[in-house]
Amino acid sequence: MELEIGAATRDAYGVALAELGEKYPEIVVLDGDLAKSTRTYLFEEKFPERFYNTGIQEQNMVGIAAGLAASGFVPFVSSFACFLTARAYDQIRVSVAYADLPVKFVASHGGISGGEDGVTQQSVEDFALMTAAPGMLVCSPADEHSTRALVPQLMEIDSPCYMRTGRPNAPLVYDRDARFTLGKANVVSEGADVTVVANGLLVAEAIKAAEILADEGLEIEIIDCHTIKPLDAKTIVSSARKTGAVVVAEEHQIWGGLGSAVARVLGQNYPVPCGFVALEDTFAESGPGYELLEKYGLSASAIVAEVKEVIS
Repeated sequence: MELEIGAATRDAYGVALAELGEKYPEIVVLDGDLAKSTRTYLFEEKFPERFYNTGIQEQNMVGIAAGLAASGFVPFVSSFACFLTARAYDQIRVSVAYADLPVKFVASHGGISGGEDGVTQQSVEDFALMTAAPGMLVCSPADEHSTRALVPQLMEIDSPCYMRTGRPNAPLVYDRDARFTLGKANVVSEGADVTVVANGLLVAEAIKAAEILADEGLEIEIIDCHTIKPLDAKTIVSSARKTGAVVVAEEHQIWGGLGSAVARVLGQNYPVPCGFVALEDTFAESGPGYELLEKYGLSASAIVAEVKEVIS
């Protein structure tokens, strides 16, 4: 079954943010001169007096956001994931995380699927950086519906948050009425043979892989772990107890992302054979996003191969 293609998660973020602005007058939005790409321009069009284009100076942007948060505002800060998390990490660490201020970082062009924008604008280490910041919630929704549902919940978290969004149009994993809770993983499908834990675009690839494996008599349980931190250990361990093997799939470096978090939880609670689908300690290259995912092994075929490996 071919999944219907929906909007990009960055598009869903822009729409959800503009809607939030009507409900919460304390929201202010800051962008590093990329509003058309991050889709924060939709907020700017409705609330120009609460929108700040700081220019290409991500460190200053985070410092300004920290000051606004300390003054009672709720800043949503956007740029490309690589620029925001790498260039401004010191300010994120000290001015926001250490101060425990409710700044909401929502970064577009996460992973390598930004494609044609090139290697310097592809973020392959943002999960590792942001989960390492104490007190930081980190999430990566799979499609437009999960994004629209999770963005408003960022307002309910009285601490720093990081959400990754993407450039390409994303397959629809969910329908419009699906329910989501930050910190609670979604069981997309139940199975008895292997658990596949994924997030972002790799959830759709896991669904495709499950269909291929079903033809071979294997039942795959798919967990959308949209929130990496705090990790839903209960759901993951419960599934591992049922299936006895786990594969983790993510659009990120194999070091320090979702796979590392899942492996730690299983190691502490219920060790089982594990496999990992991720970037193998490499940068990518420039090219069409979905072609890059296939080339670098972030695809349904790679998940199928890894499932067979952990079973063996």
